[in-house]
Amino acid sequence: MVDASLAAPNGKPTENREIYLSDYAPPDFGVEHISLVFRLFNDRAEVTAVCKFFRKNDQAIDLALDGSPFMELTEVALDGSVLAANQYIISDAGLSVRAVPDAFELRIKTTLKPHDNTRLEGLYFSGGNFCTQCEAQGFRHITYFPDRPDVLATYDVRLEAVKADFPLLLANGNPGLSGGLADGRHFAEWHDPHPKPCYLFALVAGDLACATSQFTTASGRDVTLNVYVEPGDVDKSAHALASLERSMTWDEERFGLEYDLDVYNIVAVADFNMGAMENKGLNIFNTKYVLASADTATDVDFDNVEAVIGHEYFHNWTGNRVTCRDWFQLSLKEGLTVFRDQEFSSDLGSRALKRLNDVRALRMLQFSEDAGPLAHPIRPEKYIEINNFYTSTIYNKGAEVIRMMHRLLGEVAFRRGMDLYFERHDGQAVTCEDFIVAMEDASGRSLKQFRLWYSQAGTPRVSVVRERNGSDVGLRIQQDCSPTPGQNSKKDFHMPFLIGWISSEGIPLCPPIETGGKWSNNDCLIEITRQDQTFVFKGVPEGAVVSLHRDFSCPVKLEDDLNAEEYAFLMAHDTDPFSRWEAAQRLASKVLLSTRNQVIKETFKRAFRATLRDKETDVALIGELLTLPSEIDLGQQSAVFDPLAIHQCRQDFIAELAYENAAELLARYTALSGIELYSLDQSQKAQRRLKNILLSYIAVLPGGEKLVVDQYSQANNMTDRMAALGLIASSDFECRLRILDGFYQQWQGNALVVDKWFAVQAMSSRTDTLERVKELTNHPAFFIQNPNRVRSLVSSFSMLNQVRFHEEGGEGYRFVSDMIIAIDVLNPQTAARMIAPIGRWARMQKDAGEHMQAALKFILSNNRISSDVRELCSKSLE
Repeated sequence: MVDASLAAPNGKPTENREIYLSDYAPPDFGVEHISLVFRLFNDRAEVTAVCKFFRKNDQAIDLALDGSPFMELTEVALDGSVLAANQYIISDAGLSVRAVPDAFELRIKTTLKPHDNTRLEGLYFSGGNFCTQCEAQGFRHITYFPDRPDVLATYDVRLEAVKADFPLLLANGNPGLSGGLADGRHFAEWHDPHPKPCYLFALVAGDLACATSQFTTASGRDVTLNVYVEPGDVDKSAHALASLERSMTWDEERFGLEYDLDVYNIVAVADFNMGAMENKGLNIFNTKYVLASADTATDVDFDNVEAVIGHEYFHNWTGNRVTCRDWFQLSLKEGLTVFRDQEFSSDLGSRALKRLNDVRALRMLQFSEDAGPLAHPIRPEKYIEINNFYTSTIYNKGAEVIRMMHRLLGEVAFRRGMDLYFERHDGQAVTCEDFIVAMEDASGRSLKQFRLWYSQAGTPRVSVVRERNGSDVGLRIQQDCSPTPGQNSKKDFHMPFLIGWISSEGIPLCPPIETGGKWSNNDCLIEITRQDQTFVFKGVPEGAVVSLHRDFSCPVKLEDDLNAEEYAFLMAHDTDPFSRWEAAQRLASKVLLSTRNQVIKETFKRAFRATLRDKETDVALIGELLTLPSEIDLGQQSAVFDPLAIHQCRQDFIAELAYENAAELLARYTALSGIELYSLDQSQKAQRRLKNILLSYIAVLPGGEKLVVDQYSQANNMTDRMAALGLIASSDFECRLRILDGFYQQWQGNALVVDKWFAVQAMSSRTDTLERVKELTNHPAFFIQNPNRVRSLVSSFSMLNQVRFHEEGGEGYRFVSDMIIAIDVLNPQTAARMIAPIGRWARMQKDAGEHMQAALKFILSNNRISSDVRELCSKSLE
């Protein structure tokens, strides 16, 4: 459905057409205030919306409001007078009220069927609770309204329901009056004093338990913090509540931003299309990102809960107080807030490991997106369904663009820019340019060329070649970016690029740079702005090795002229953790993608053995250095992707490394395997990570089965248990089925742990995995209506299990296409997000590519397919 802010020239919403950023026009009418009354019943919800409108465009005669066919209009009244049928026009796309005055009050009554709402947009019923999801365009499924982010209003909300069934009644803002009504019903009122767009509206009505605490802001205001969960899950909410407190403290200290309401509520629901939603004062979360305990959650789960809690809290300012003018500006709030949550996690945990994990995610998801038919800039120029643009490009690459800006300007100037941004735009709906201008004005630097990161798609390639002239070394750096849909030629990007030098003795060097650049500690920041540039470093000793692209300073693919010995040297001596890890990945990739080069293989083996023996380096980094590139990483580096060949080559090399280093692997594993009280201490997390990486090698050795099974049975935490279970699921161990069945029997009452059970089988490398995945779709615990369950089984298989998804003959593609069609009937958003793996056919071998295209065409042949799915399938075939 079209965004009313980007309607056709005649002002009438048009379905299934491309919407263009260039067509943006301000709203014809504004809304000063909206009062909402929700009367909730077992079979329906009755909604009354009273809005105070005012004309902003003198040329506008009729009032056009967004709506949908998923609600029944029962009344329209203008300034208290009920309108006759000939005074308005209603369609599936909206409501148009004829000849309205300059200022008026409009009362609209609608009736909804939340129990039938499997789309999980608007108001729906889940697990005994009413809840909402209005981003991006869900409010139009609740009432007729200008459903666009640049219409901001204050909200009063009244909820009414049977008290015995729904004792908890929540909405945005601060609580007001509450009390009893006739027939066992009760009410609660909420007032949000901060103007907001309707996509931030939320309500929850249900019977939930609460974990609560108090937070005092830097200025002395007391805020009540509540985390609402199912009654049996209160013991799993402590980490979420503590994460919220840490988020609030961090935002005050790092950015000077305080919370602005009297209460902050988080509600966890089991059926949710996204991870979480930042609705003002009432965040609605997927249970996956709230519930955590040592028995049920891995270390990664704990980290994700903290990060997502932080992300949604940070939106209070970067998204809520200052919001988007239109949905093309989505990265304005999401990219910036991802950067903020990354910094939060880095400051509270290991900055080095956080950076590695963020880069891994960017390369796996966003680089793949950039390399295919769905490539788009972080600010797209057009869309059909905005739900399809909640992508890794908008979020992850958007965060990298903000990080580059931060790197170019420095912490002090960046903070001044943030302060100026809030000072200028608090309470407004703005654009990406407004943010950039604030940064320019605060720093005194022009970012004119840098703006190209917002408008150009694709992952640039940067090549570096060394040219020695006596004691000087020039680095010739060239950039280019391949064509992407609609952009055949690209202008030169402006990118920060960090460089270091390491002497042959392993000591950091800071040689003067002749042609521009700035040293800080051991990093030299240069700015790449042209297609071909040379930067000359003076007095570089013979044998010194250059360290390039430190800290992954810009989202590019790097090509360099370093040899295998130099990568091994950097793997051991580089002072930048990312560059040290990157050297290990590059050296391993050379082995795995050119296995006939025995010299390179022996070089990596020596480096691997030295790393295994290293007792000085941080344990967390040791684990990363010992981890081979994933099959997805290797596939991205291959001109033609052969999943089976890559899988077999990688598995063979794991076995080779394991057998040659068996004694040392076992010794180091044993030293890390002592049973102790579980803790989220960073050092303990690092030790568990290294221990489980070592176990993945040991599993292929004689006697490995016993160690894996012993770890599974003796584990006192879910991290160690799942690491062992993952190895068991891919194995030929005789106990495999017994352990998998026993795991389910033990945890069948915990939905999030059952999700792990589905996922670990979907990611199995066994040849019978596809058959097993199909069987699991008929398992009593598989609910196609639940997005978490679908993602745990179907998406884990298609996105993460490269070797079995791409089985010869295309059966994996046909299975996923069938699932997409079945899910689309219930939930188009979830179905659309499953298309990307099938759409990456261009780099596959001929037969596989043809099977993938056939699967896309099969989906399109279904005449009832949603516009969400149709758009992505069509674009994937272009």
